[in-house]
Amino acid sequence: MIDPGPALPDHVDALLAQLHARGGAGAILLTHGHRDHAEAAPIIRERTGAPLAALGAGADLALADGVTVGPLTTIATPGHAPDHAAFLLGRVCFSGDLVLGSGSVMVSPEPGSMVAYMASLARLRALDLELIAPGHGPLVTDPAVTLDRYLEHRLERERQVLEALGEGLRDREELLDRVWPGVPAELRAGAAATLAATLDKLAAEGGLPGP
Repeated sequence: MIDPGPALPDHVDALLAQLHARGGAGAILLTHGHRDHAEAAPIIRERTGAPLAALGAGADLALADGVTVGPLTTIATPGHAPDHAAFLLGRVCFSGDLVLGSGSVMVSPEPGSMVAYMASLARLRALDLELIAPGHGPLVTDPAVTLDRYLEHRLERERQVLEALGEGLRDREELLDRVWPGVPAELRAGAAATLAATLDKLAAEGGLPGP
């Protein structure tokens, strides 16, 4: 099982019923530790006895890049979260929140996260994938096209941030309004985190203009 999700009773019962119908769980794998992906993991572990496998702390099976669990191969893909991983099964990639079926990915504001996120996207792009199974939204049936779009989208955001900085904007709220105009209030924190990650990447590359 990959990413059992939130600890909602009906949801957990449905997962357990599916596991029972399919012969049980060999392991519980996490793409990352965010609540919407991982909250139910301790319950599933307790109810099934299956070990928890993750890059993050507290796992029964400590994952790392290239480690296999059953037929799945771990790919370390930091960026959205420092402990993010994707899992490869042949030409199918279970991408967690690295690539979504719809919507936009928030990148962690921690130093180096945007550089890591872009490298993670480029790493998937180098694979001969036929399908991406994301953590949210429908299956991605055109992996190469989607990954190219993701990479270009991030570069376009960089260009927009640099253009705003070149016009003299420095206040984070003003930069958000310029580069993410009309972002819904509930998504503003995520956009702010991604802005911070973008600014960190530009600073690391020496691309920020002076005061």
